[in-house]
Amino acid sequence: MQNLTPQEFKDRMAQGVAVLDVRTPEEVEIAALSGAINIPMNELPTRLGELDSNAPIAVLCHHGMRSEMASRFLERNGFADVAHLVGGIDAWSASIDTSVPRY
Repeated sequence: MQNLTPQEFKDRMAQGVAVLDVRTPEEVEIAALSGAINIPMNELPTRLGELDSNAPIAVLCHHGMRSEMASRFLERNGFADVAHLVGGIDAWSASIDTSVPRY
């Protein structure tokens, strides 16, 4: 698993990597990244089939703790190219896109 800064995460997004948002739908309503797949962390074990284990994936959450745990879970389940956004969408909002609300 790679730990990505907000800028590195943005660069990955520009390359077309799949973005997985493991926050709850209520959190996503507050602040979201366009094109991200939302699978709440507690649903991830039963919804793994919705993701391509052969494709690179970048995971995000609110502050980075859930995305790190989800990334490790993905790796244990055969995903080879996994990264997560250190600091989560909060760090994204603070340093990349201030139009994304902070909460």
